[in-house]
Amino acid sequence: MPDAGRRCKIRNLKTLAVQSAIETEKTVRKAAQYVRMSTEHQRYSTENQSAAIAKYADERGYKIVRTYSDAGKSGLRIQGRDGLSDMLRDIQHGETNYQTVLVYDVSRWGRFQDADESAYYEFLCRKAGIAVEYCAEQFENDRRLLSTLAKTRNRTMAGEYSRELSKKVFAGQARLIELGFRQGGAPGFGLRRMLVDEDGVQKGLLDRGEHKSIQTDRVILVPGPPDEVAIVRQIFELFVTDRKSEAEICAILNKQGVVTDLGRRWSTGVLRQILTNEKYIGNNVWNRNSFKLKQNHVRNLPEQWVRAVGVFDAIVPIPQFETAAEIIAARSQKLTDQEMLDGLRKALQSNGFLSGVIINETQDLPSSSAYQSRFGSLLRAYQLVGYTPARDYRYIKINKRLRALHARIVDSVTRGIVEAGGHIDDSQGMDRLVINNEFTASIVVARCQQTTAGSLRWKLRLGVGQLPDLTIVVRMNQSNDAPLDYYILPTVDMRETKLNLAENNGVSLDAYRHVDLHAFFVMTARTPLKDVA
Repeated sequence: MPDAGRRCKIRNLKTLAVQSAIETEKTVRKAAQYVRMSTEHQRYSTENQSAAIAKYADERGYKIVRTYSDAGKSGLRIQGRDGLSDMLRDIQHGETNYQTVLVYDVSRWGRFQDADESAYYEFLCRKAGIAVEYCAEQFENDRRLLSTLAKTRNRTMAGEYSRELSKKVFAGQARLIELGFRQGGAPGFGLRRMLVDEDGVQKGLLDRGEHKSIQTDRVILVPGPPDEVAIVRQIFELFVTDRKSEAEICAILNKQGVVTDLGRRWSTGVLRQILTNEKYIGNNVWNRNSFKLKQNHVRNLPEQWVRAVGVFDAIVPIPQFETAAEIIAARSQKLTDQEMLDGLRKALQSNGFLSGVIINETQDLPSSSAYQSRFGSLLRAYQLVGYTPARDYRYIKINKRLRALHARIVDSVTRGIVEAGGHIDDSQGMDRLVINNEFTASIVVARCQQTTAGSLRWKLRLGVGQLPDLTIVVRMNQSNDAPLDYYILPTVDMRETKLNLAENNGVSLDAYRHVDLHAFFVMTARTPLKDVA
């Protein structure tokens, strides 16, 4: 009997334990965690974030049941961040076993350049009944006014951090280019990357895929193997002296069994890159194209390129290189606009689409840069042959239209001042008007942009250099074809020179909002002294 009683007691204890576990399971709050580490911010590793989140969860009674991670991913945009994308998809499809998402801080959620994009992704979670909590922030994400303001500020600061970092990185890279150091990219056929220390002493060649391991080391370009250098010189000799076409030279090289630096057969596009790249005469050229803040790929104008002349050992004589450039430029000059467009249409019919690479690879077509020079841009040339690229280039047209509109608005404002009896001195240009010899004003046209969440935004800078006393901000409507309203902003009241206006901005800014410029014209009017008396 004692054994039977013991077994009964054990069964009762087990039953109580099971019931207790069930009750605990019912009361425990389940959460997922999202962690992200960007390459430019290594000290906030995902492990450190997880440790801080675990402590927060333990203090608040959360049980972490799912982890979403983006290791080594930039927070500038959602593309490429599989962890965040998977989490949002699970939440929107109802495939979750948690009620809260824990994140280290607002910057780990993202450094989106539009703060509304960050808010939009959080809104998607809240709309599905999932709360988002930031463990290291000094506010509770409870949707109260103070927490909303703090969160908006931190989102803006997170994006601004990336913008400031981008400027510093660009300046640093440009400085290294001017000093003669290579900034990324394959060396190209006939050249090699040489690792040098901080004193310029050569340390050895870098093979494909190898990178420097010491922060103070740098990379320069040096002539490659003698046989490759000889082939590069042969290419220029055939092109400049023998007047062979790119296609003919490719046929010669391919017949000889020569392959490119990538081990491939020669094509006209690859050959043209050699004939037009200044690195073969020792120049270091950078910033031909840019992809700042991972927003838009931009082909920069030549005046925006960063160039250092004669910093590498040239393997082609400068006069020969310049002659090659003249030959290539002369081709497009001999063709009429119609002939160039007819060739582009044939290339479109053959390939189904157009790009700079397609143009450069097509035999008997001028280079893509020739089309840019002749028609103002590749986009314009595409339009003339009836091709619309997948990418949205509408903002280019909008900016051109707004630049023209700015001049008309300045004329309208100056007429309004004169008609009101005021005097205007525009000797400093349209960017800074001196009115009645008493105060200065500038006019800024703000383009309307739509965020991912569908909100409207107007980004603007109040000025550079010597700021005016007043800035007249002309906010364009959603279609950017007419003014929506005006902000007359006194510089003395503005704490920031960069503003991101929403549809409604609170009394601190909307107090300066006007439907027209009547109030400004009244302010500039002069009253005759006899009328005052």
